[in-house]
Amino acid sequence: MKIAVTRLAGKEKSDAARCAKAGHACYSVHPLRSELRESAITEFVKGVGGNEFDCIFFTSALPAKIIAPLLNTVPRVIAIGPQTAKELEQSGIKCETLPGFYSRDFVPYLGDWIAGKHIGIPRADVPNPALIDAITAAGGIVHEFRCYGLEPTGDTLDLDTADAILFTSAMSYTKAMWTPRRDLLIMAIGDITAAAMRTGGTIPAVVGDGSLEGTLAALNNYLKK
Repeated sequence: MKIAVTRLAGKEKSDAARCAKAGHACYSVHPLRSELRESAITEFVKGVGGNEFDCIFFTSALPAKIIAPLLNTVPRVIAIGPQTAKELEQSGIKCETLPGFYSRDFVPYLGDWIAGKHIGIPRADVPNPALIDAITAAGGIVHEFRCYGLEPTGDTLDLDTADAILFTSAMSYTKAMWTPRRDLLIMAIGDITAAAMRTGGTIPAVVGDGSLEGTLAALNNYLKK
């Protein structure tokens, strides 16, 4: 199948190879664009340099790509998934990777260690109260840095040649301008995105595990049935 994948421009670089491995082709569509917040990035980097954090949690690949080259020494570093870990490792930063693909996996992964620890989180300017509340409830101290904003591009997604569309986040669905077709297979990368889609009146035929690979595996199982 030819899949339109919602991505921020520049984040799609390995999608084609990963889709091809699963037997599909893909191209990127861009419902959102990123706007860097230089002051927040500078503040975060200064905090890392001043040893203000016991742990850093990178919740997506974009802040890892932007910020990792600016860091010298770092404390314990956690990446949300292998693509985020890859960006960190390319800048020489050793990290641990969560076993799942959601920020809700962060506190269970750290366990009792998190109590009393200062956690630095460079992330998008999108609220995630569940993560903040979970860290606080476990005794951690959150230092959140909104390093980039996500803004709608206002572009209608080009789906003319697509057999399927994959929404990779809740916001990429809620802010997208697109026209559904009866023959267009609609997919969600994970359950949080799927929930937002259902709330918006769109029922995804395929729901992944939060990763591109997991979604492609779910797609292939769907197609077999």
